[in-house]
Amino acid sequence: MLVSQNLVTDNVSVVEGEMAIISCRVKDNDDSVIQLLNPNRQTIYFRDMRPLKDARFQLVNFSENELRVSLSNVSLSDEGRYVCQLYTDPPQEAYADITVLIPPGNPIIEARDEVLSEGNETEMTCTAMSSKPAATIRWMKGDKELPGKPRVELTYDKMYTVTSRLTFTVSKEDDGVPVVCIVDHPAVKDFQAQKYLEVQYKPEVKIVVEFPQGLTREGENLELTCKAKGKPQPQRVSWVKVDDDVPSHAVITGADLYIENLNKSYNGTYRCMASNAVGESFDDYILYVYDSRAGEGAPRTVDHAVIGGVVAVVVFAMLCLLIVLGRYFARHKGTYFTHEAKGADDAADADTAIINAEGGHTNSDEKKEYYI
Repeated sequence: MLVSQNLVTDNVSVVEGEMAIISCRVKDNDDSVIQLLNPNRQTIYFRDMRPLKDARFQLVNFSENELRVSLSNVSLSDEGRYVCQLYTDPPQEAYADITVLIPPGNPIIEARDEVLSEGNETEMTCTAMSSKPAATIRWMKGDKELPGKPRVELTYDKMYTVTSRLTFTVSKEDDGVPVVCIVDHPAVKDFQAQKYLEVQYKPEVKIVVEFPQGLTREGENLELTCKAKGKPQPQRVSWVKVDDDVPSHAVITGADLYIENLNKSYNGTYRCMASNAVGESFDDYILYVYDSRAGEGAPRTVDHAVIGGVVAVVVFAMLCLLIVLGRYFARHKGTYFTHEAKGADDAADADTAIINAEGGHTNSDEKKEYYI
């Protein structure tokens, strides 16, 4: 027999129960006969005739260049090498390998612990049974992929069973998060199983100041609320004062602490504690009582500073104005002269001077003034 490039065919992979198509093709045919043989070399089709009494084989197409046959309801026993044969001298052959895919059963996921505590390690297993070929298994916790340890077993019927083991440590953030086992196999898609984690964790404690919103002053009241959340939910919340006793008139109602008429003897650290089956947690509030008028002087100090600044600017402006005016008058200082008694200076005696002076008053047209 001659394996010729003139006669071609293709390998086929088919899922069990589905249909396989086998095609024998001739590139250059010289009227030679084409036939198809099964793995036992029994003739399935000779040209367009079917000698084999297996109705699952049906003719799809026959021509000088192709013999195409379908095989329905494929089973594992149909797997093997099929022969396309061309009657030439010598005969030519081409081989088509049929591989039957068998999907695994539904994946089975199991957890060692149904309920977990934060910080503990747990283990899960996922099993994909009776597949061909062997499946692969991946793990996802939320949106994060985790590595598992696979083990593959070949069973007596030539099937594969795969078991993957996953070990990881849980935290409180894992509570309610799904762990997904994903099975990858050429015969199936989106094959998976999942299990939700239930993680218990100790309480988360936070003290909230309900009143006052600002400074805690003498004579005022104090109201604190302790908020605690855990799994299981804490059933007991208690208040203590670190290194001292809680004031005798303090009122504790469940998670609330109320102290009225504060004074400085109440200063200290107040602690809220909450517990559940997993553990105990606490939060602290440091109380410092200020004077009754603490914080009130700050705005007035700011007002006085502003007023002082304005006054200083005004005084400075007035001083500058006085200096400028003084310099101006100093530069324009002069002497005032008149000629009203001009004749008196040249008179021989007093009487003549008086007469001359009086005469000067009568002649106002000759009066002149000089300003220097």
